[in-house]
Amino acid sequence: MHPDNDLPALSTCTTCRFVEDKSNYWTAVMYFKHPNGSFIRVPQVANHNTGPGYQNGGMTVYYFQPRAPTKNLDIVAFRKGFRMIVGHPNRRTNDIDPDLTEEKATSFRCFTSATDLGAGTPSAGPEDSFDLPKKPCGGGIRSNIFFPQCWDGVNLDSEDHSSHVAHPRGEKSPEGLQFFGTDCPDSHPVRLPLLFLEIVWDTRPFNDPALWPQDGGQPFVFSMGDPTGFGQHADYVFGWEGDSLQRAMAVCTGGDGIPTNCPALTVQDMDSMNRCRLPAVVPEVVEETYIERLPGCNPLQGGPASATLVPDCDAPATTTPAPATSVPPAIVTPAWTVCHSGPGSEPLVPNCDSIPVTTTVQAPVVTPA
Repeated sequence: MHPDNDLPALSTCTTCRFVEDKSNYWTAVMYFKHPNGSFIRVPQVANHNTGPGYQNGGMTVYYFQPRAPTKNLDIVAFRKGFRMIVGHPNRRTNDIDPDLTEEKATSFRCFTSATDLGAGTPSAGPEDSFDLPKKPCGGGIRSNIFFPQCWDGVNLDSEDHSSHVAHPRGEKSPEGLQFFGTDCPDSHPVRLPLLFLEIVWDTRPFNDPALWPQDGGQPFVFSMGDPTGFGQHADYVFGWEGDSLQRAMAVCTGGDGIPTNCPALTVQDMDSMNRCRLPAVVPEVVEETYIERLPGCNPLQGGPASATLVPDCDAPATTTPAPATSVPPAIVTPAWTVCHSGPGSEPLVPNCDSIPVTTTVQAPVVTPA
């Protein structure tokens, strides 16, 4: 994607709750490896408190403001053309110094049941881990991803898409985190919003012990051939309309995460969000059925050495036009509520009547190969 592209001008819709947000948020997707060696994509499910309506996959995006005692309280919105990556797709072991902030930048939370969301801040809870959980998670698995929040103030990108940004440094919180209340290093003095992503993977259909490896391992892999989870990573390309993000950060400081409580921005209904979809452009089956191998040229590489690229890849190219169905994948019904039905209100939870929604939920059917 060329850095001169004006994403809001090129976009006709957005899957985000705020109409002004035309940014690109990307992560690798999770697959389940069947005992017979085939793979099927793990559905994504609507996160807690993201209603009204059920989101068709996707993720939850947070923009956190800095807080005391940091000296970097003057926050600057991202600029047109800004992009960054967090994590490394080739990582296959925990090779990060535990004293560094980035050691907690990507993690997984195992929801032990549909009603137990786990304790503690993401990446610091007892059910959180750097690698994929090694036990069945009754309520699914949630990815937790903290992007760097300090910028060199000059470069909108860098060759590795990460050197122009950095994580803050400072004393760890009682939970062992350094994302909040800490300072930017002198090399990257400009404070950005803390961009944080949550993706909930509906692993519930695959919790039958008969489907799990008999060697004590776990059956989930990422699309780039990572069976460990250490390679979890995410990309961000800024695309907010005009100065809308800066204006929102100036006035929407309640911290409750309820979109309708931010008057500086325009919210849309869930149906409009779910209808905003691009057709597939690669002639390759990648979801809703079992496939013999992962998409592209991504054989499983379990490490601990870093993964390597496959030479002379013969997989279909993303530049190849392909006919695609216009029917989106079936929406997965989460095991939890996504809004408060009343009476009254509940902290941090949007009311179910706050935004009209008419989304239809259909149950997916999964048949092993």
